[in-house]
Amino acid sequence: MEQDSHCTAERELLEAASRVSTFSTTSPSDEEQNQPKAEIPSQVRKENQEKDDLQDSNASQSPNSLMTTKELQEYWRNEKRQCRQVKLLFEIPSTRIVEHHLSKYVMYKIIILQTGSFDSNKSVIERRYSDFEKLHRNLLEEFSEEMEDVTFPKKTLTGNFTEEIINERKLAFKDYLRLLYSMKCIRRSKPFIDFLTRPEFREAYGCLRGGQYTKALEILSEVVGLQERLTRGNPVSIVPTLCAIVVCHKDLENPTSAFEYGEKALSRLHVHTSHRYYIPLLETMIALAYELGKDFLSLQEKLEEWKAKKDPVRVFTLKELAVREYVQ
Repeated sequence: MEQDSHCTAERELLEAASRVSTFSTTSPSDEEQNQPKAEIPSQVRKENQEKDDLQDSNASQSPNSLMTTKELQEYWRNEKRQCRQVKLLFEIPSTRIVEHHLSKYVMYKIIILQTGSFDSNKSVIERRYSDFEKLHRNLLEEFSEEMEDVTFPKKTLTGNFTEEIINERKLAFKDYLRLLYSMKCIRRSKPFIDFLTRPEFREAYGCLRGGQYTKALEILSEVVGLQERLTRGNPVSIVPTLCAIVVCHKDLENPTSAFEYGEKALSRLHVHTSHRYYIPLLETMIALAYELGKDFLSLQEKLEEWKAKKDPVRVFTLKELAVREYVQ
């Protein structure tokens, strides 16, 4: 008798578990659907209905509805990557003393690593004390309240080139960068991003303007990854860099690589067709697609569609736009 009771209880537990599983994975049963509607407050039903209507409205007006399946897949892949939280680590493993004419200064080697990544994702830059000092001044002007408790290593009248002082500053600058990056408003700010990327960009674009495309491409390829990680919330910001890489590859007669980077740039401009790079990039991509024997008609249709909506204005070529970046 006790055994029968135990078996009966076990069956009841199994049946209960089955009902819970069915409830969580299937639609409501007929019995549930026939329950009185009054159990759900009318205000809640009204709010849910308004939300559904709003979502339907937004979906019908979304510019993504005009994309092809391939374009939509690429767009959402990019959106998913941009939503991932990226954390960077800063290391200053070494320094070097530079003597230039009558000046002498220490260059600090900064390695920027993405957490959970391999060495292929690291970026290496060099900055001197005066670069850190300029960053600190700019941040104090823009974020005086946030920077209130941030300390900065002060200059010393003597001993700036001793091993002891240099090692102290290595640790101090590492902690300084870590602290700045921990503050969302600062790590997304122009002064902080410029500190980590602008010197390299100025050199790269100088090489591009001078026709040194191989050197420009080398620098741009190094810094574009860092720029992307720093501006994860603003994917359009790396479009000029991607387009400069397109220009370099095109002038070096590497149309396949140029087209690859052009696709990356276009994927970030799907909903930003008024961007100054959009039409020059489309025109370049049409020429590259034709040269490579790829489908250029869809690109041509986008160009014609844009021209039909906009008043005809003078548009720079992609190269003309690229050489104007970082002129000052």
